[in-house]
Amino acid sequence: MKAARMRTPWRPVPKKPSNPCVRDPVGVYCRVRPLSRPDQECCIEVIDETTVQIHPPEGYRIFRNGEYRETQYSFKEVFGTLVAQKQLFDVVAKPLVEDLIRGRNGLLFTYGVTGSGKTHTMTGSPGDGGLLPRCLDMIFNSIGPFQAKRFVFKLDDKNGVDVQCEVDALLERQKRDAMPIPKTPLGKRQIDPEFADMINVQDHCKVEDVDEDNVYSVFVSYIEIYNNYIYDLLEEAPFEPIKPKPPQSKTLREDQNHNMYVTGCTEVEVKSTEEAFEVFWRGQKKRRIANTQLNRESSRSHSVFMIKLAQAPLDADGDNVLQDKEQITLSQLSLVDLAGSERTNRTKAEGNRLREAGNINQSLMTLRTCLEVLRENQMYGTNKMVPYRDCKLTHLFKNYFDGEGKVRMIVCVNPKAEDYEESLQVMRFAEMAQEVEVARPTDRPICALTPGRRFRNQDFREELQRKLEMRGGPINEETEEQAVPELLLQNFPPWPSCELLDINDDQTLPKLIEVLEKRHKIRQLLSEEIAQTVHAFKAALQDFESSVASNKNYVQGKLSEKERTIAGQKMELERLEKKIKTLEYKIHILEKTTTIYEEDKRNLQQELESKSQQLQRQASDKRRMEARLQGMVTETSVKWEKECERRVAAKQLEMQNKLWVKDEKLKQLKAIVTEPKNKKPERPSRMRDREKPVQRSVSPPPAPSAPPVRLRHRRSRSAGERWVDHKPPSNVPTEAVMQPQVPHAITVAAASEKALAKCDKYMLTHQELASDGEIETKLIKGDVFKTRGGGQAVQFTEIETLKQESPTGRKRRSSPSNPDQPEDAAESEWTDVETRCSVAVEMRAGSALGPGYQHHAQPKRRKP
Repeated sequence: MKAARMRTPWRPVPKKPSNPCVRDPVGVYCRVRPLSRPDQECCIEVIDETTVQIHPPEGYRIFRNGEYRETQYSFKEVFGTLVAQKQLFDVVAKPLVEDLIRGRNGLLFTYGVTGSGKTHTMTGSPGDGGLLPRCLDMIFNSIGPFQAKRFVFKLDDKNGVDVQCEVDALLERQKRDAMPIPKTPLGKRQIDPEFADMINVQDHCKVEDVDEDNVYSVFVSYIEIYNNYIYDLLEEAPFEPIKPKPPQSKTLREDQNHNMYVTGCTEVEVKSTEEAFEVFWRGQKKRRIANTQLNRESSRSHSVFMIKLAQAPLDADGDNVLQDKEQITLSQLSLVDLAGSERTNRTKAEGNRLREAGNINQSLMTLRTCLEVLRENQMYGTNKMVPYRDCKLTHLFKNYFDGEGKVRMIVCVNPKAEDYEESLQVMRFAEMAQEVEVARPTDRPICALTPGRRFRNQDFREELQRKLEMRGGPINEETEEQAVPELLLQNFPPWPSCELLDINDDQTLPKLIEVLEKRHKIRQLLSEEIAQTVHAFKAALQDFESSVASNKNYVQGKLSEKERTIAGQKMELERLEKKIKTLEYKIHILEKTTTIYEEDKRNLQQELESKSQQLQRQASDKRRMEARLQGMVTETSVKWEKECERRVAAKQLEMQNKLWVKDEKLKQLKAIVTEPKNKKPERPSRMRDREKPVQRSVSPPPAPSAPPVRLRHRRSRSAGERWVDHKPPSNVPTEAVMQPQVPHAITVAAASEKALAKCDKYMLTHQELASDGEIETKLIKGDVFKTRGGGQAVQFTEIETLKQESPTGRKRRSSPSNPDQPEDAAESEWTDVETRCSVAVEMRAGSALGPGYQHHAQPKRRKP
């Protein structure tokens, strides 16, 4: 019967999403940690910059379709064991920091099994900082000179931010400084030597195109998700030495922009890399870790370090922050260190550790399920509900997957052979995650104020200050306002003295008239000059307007031409999109057909291989049966040959005995006939026959002077072979003359495989009580052969029986009819030939007496 043809289940044709926004796939990177020991077996190999190959280790073989499989997985980029932290940061985290400063959100998380290097990748080690300290260093290197003073930006309880004026911020700072807790100034802050080497980054990496007309503030928070509960690692609990209270879990809420946030979470404003990492390290000490069989410091929770960057533009003067809440941009970068998936049969977890492992695996499984549903919705146009609310981890970051930021994942793998199965599951998850696309976030609106106003206003004030210092020192604003009229008045001639001291003074008035005339002329000249300047300015303005109009017409012409070009290009794009859709549909049909053909090919290959294996088994069974039958035929033929030889020999012996008996009868008959009649034959005495021992052979009895009879041993017919002589300890020793004896035999009290392996024949001595009360000994013989499982088996072939009988208890065949008959009467029975011939001696082969004589006396009755 032909196997049923398997078909690929029907799936809807992938549709283009209705949202016209651009989507970017989730960036998945792979990092391979070095082996802890150089002699460890490796199961992961880096093929090139984007591909790794995973193969089963020695002792663990996977055969699919009868072939050994080595699987390759592709990533956006693969980082080998020798890649430094800086190279990983430049490729993966640096673009996320640039987007953060430009007002976009980002999510970066590390994923892998326990002990694969996730925490090392995120945090780093002394002397080699990880992604987190490098992100902080790049942020503060970029916005350092443009940071706002403390408390200018103030976060509210609903995931929003407010802006305060300089006076309110100053009051906040004074209130904070008046608190009893002493604060170390920023310049005199002592760095904790425990993490000083981690943040001592010498790269000085920064973003080039930072908006210099904005002011920035950085806020950090640190939480952990433990057993599906959220805890604030920066929360300062009140110290109670008698009965300390356990930390309280936090809840998730949704703000007015449908973004998820943790209510009541501590958010600290930081002004430097050292201060930010100190806050992180304070929370890191509270994070839950434990010692397991696979990792000495295994993370028992998912940790999330969130960096919020608030920025707002300066006012038109470039001096103060613009007091407009709508102009504030709040971006966020979340760095997530996921706990590693683990198998309890390897970690030997019990109690709390077992519960923690179950919650960790459950949250990672929910993350995988959400990504699978997202991929299915995007590829096939379905609208299935994504189960974000099944765990706190996916619920917290659901807005990132819905299009509120860029998502990147670093898959950390340990190449040791013991983690092969777990690494294989991680690779499959990473392969699936790369097919999920996230909507690209929209850019923030551009501020309508003049760009470059911060430094231009600073330059203007500096230049004005410099000129005033050159003219006699700085002046106030009133003097600055009066400077222009005074410069104009300096061009007029000075006023003469107008005081008339005498009536006859004829010089003061002519001088005054002369000065007024000069001032009038100068004023007319200035008026004419101003009129000419105004006329020239009007002409220049008219020329400028005419040039602007001509430029406007030219620009409109160019714009209309560009619009016509754009319209043509749009039509071409629509045509190409239709063509792309058609080709995509054809490709999908071809992919489905190829999948069906490949499935049929695999099924046929499996069927062919199963048939070939079945034929091989049948052929091997046939050869094994032929060999077994050949052995059985040979054994049976040898057995029957021996049996025939035995029967022929017994028949010959019987015939020889019969012939000898007949010869004896004839000789006796001849002697009776030929002897004289006057001589009476002497009748054998029965009593003498009874007293004499029964002879068991034709050989004469031993002489009286001979030594006592020695026990004779019966020799087995298979004396040339190796035997196992099994004599149970319960057997009763008999003192019979004939005893079974097999030379070169191994005598055992109980059969054992070790003794059977050394021999090819087996004999069991068995005793039982016969019906006449005598002991009957049976020798059960058999052949020893090896079984298919490597053991030994015995096949019984024949049984020899040895039996003892008492001569006194044997039933007599003849007896005198009258024991009191006189002797002469008895002797009278022998007088005639007929009576003498009625007594005969006959030897029967195989009789109880052996090859001796057995007498049969049948006296003939006399005639009356």
